[in-house]
Amino acid sequence: MSRLFGSVRSRATLGATLVVAVALVAAGTALLLSLRANLTGEAGTRAERSAQAVASELAARTPLGKLSGLDAEDTPVQIVDEDGVLLAASEDLERISGTGTSEVTPAPTRSDEDGRDDRDGPDHRDDDRDDRDDRDDDESLEPGEIAQGASYTNGTATVDGDTEDYRFAAVEVETPDRGRLTVHAGAPLAAEHSAVGTALTAMLIGFPLLLGVVAGVTWLVTGRALRPVEGIRREMAAITASEDLRRRVPEPATHDEVARLARTTNATLAALETSVERQRRFVADASHELRSPIASLRTQLEVAAAHPELLDLDGAVEDTVRLQNLAADLLLLARLDAGERPAGTRVDLAALAREEAAGRRRVTVEAEPVEVSGSRGQLERVLANLLDNAERHARERITVTVRREGGEAVVDVADDGEGVAEADRERIFERFVRLDAARSRDDGGAGLGLAIARDVAVRHGGTLTAGAVPAGGALFELRLPLAGSDRGTARP
Repeated sequence: MSRLFGSVRSRATLGATLVVAVALVAAGTALLLSLRANLTGEAGTRAERSAQAVASELAARTPLGKLSGLDAEDTPVQIVDEDGVLLAASEDLERISGTGTSEVTPAPTRSDEDGRDDRDGPDHRDDDRDDRDDRDDDESLEPGEIAQGASYTNGTATVDGDTEDYRFAAVEVETPDRGRLTVHAGAPLAAEHSAVGTALTAMLIGFPLLLGVVAGVTWLVTGRALRPVEGIRREMAAITASEDLRRRVPEPATHDEVARLARTTNATLAALETSVERQRRFVADASHELRSPIASLRTQLEVAAAHPELLDLDGAVEDTVRLQNLAADLLLLARLDAGERPAGTRVDLAALAREEAAGRRRVTVEAEPVEVSGSRGQLERVLANLLDNAERHARERITVTVRREGGEAVVDVADDGEGVAEADRERIFERFVRLDAARSRDDGGAGLGLAIARDVAVRHGGTLTAGAVPAGGALFELRLPLAGSDRGTARP
């Protein structure tokens, strides 16, 4: 079962079908109940009209034997007195239930030639009138008056051998000669049963067909909607298998969620391709940078082994220092790429700038106390790299300025060298980039200083940009959020 409904398509089809099924059952039940109530109400209205007609004849002192309502074939009628004694009933009535009495044969009475029984005499009428005067009824009726409204019941009746369900209406009438009588008249419920049965049959046949249509349409529509998703999945599987990050998933020519998913996936693939390519270049450049000092150091050691008097000890130490510095730079870059977060300690940039400038010639520091939150060691590395870069290019003067600007701490490192061309002001922050091709590796380093400085600045929630000073020369501006500000957190 879990495998059968393991796909989005199957679950969507099942969910839509269940929702429609519940709605259809609720609507069908309400329709059947409403239809049954309406038809039952119509049958009750017909029964009340029949009872009212008989009651009108009784109010007009029509003899029981001459009541026209007793001759109707489809309307069984009973007339009972206040004591529940059946006085008259329809001619063909054989059995009845649901009315005031189940009797179908009137009680025997002595009748005169005009059709009145022995209770029609003056003395009996006077006794009845006296009884009515002494009776405390819920509804007082004058002689010849018919009660407003009727009471309804359901029951069965057998008329001329046919048994059916009926809706009975009971109407009271105050007769001038017989006292309070109750007329029970019924209307058949065959039309109600037939209509409800027909509607129920139609629902039992139509609802499954409609649910089948809903399930089929949902299955097709869902499959069509998810077809691009399956195409994206297949292409992603192929990209994973081939490891070719230049490939892209197909983008539907729509503006829905699937199209946005495809575009986001392609953007992710592009970023992943860029990252992998950057790592490959990094590994290749690092291998190239490491090969030169290692080869030089090996050559010196081999020469020294064969001719000890030719050992260049200073050169060997210098190559070893270069290897040490390069290894430290590569290790720091690896930690930054791995998402290492700087420590949240407070660092005074003014004091840090003076410490880094101490012992360096041509460096002037103009600083006001400014505190930031971060790693003191990494921020020291940023200032050291910026000053090292400025010393390689400055002619006579290097100026370090530390100031507060709004919610940021700003560190400017300016030199009076040739400056950086505007087209190269972003490129210099790439790893292993040297703009001066004629500069020797010993003087120019490996091209990682500015890249490390920018990465550290970004990790501290700040920026590092290159510009120019009005008098000529390069200007590197480091901006970091002040300690305690909302931006004073490391970026991922």
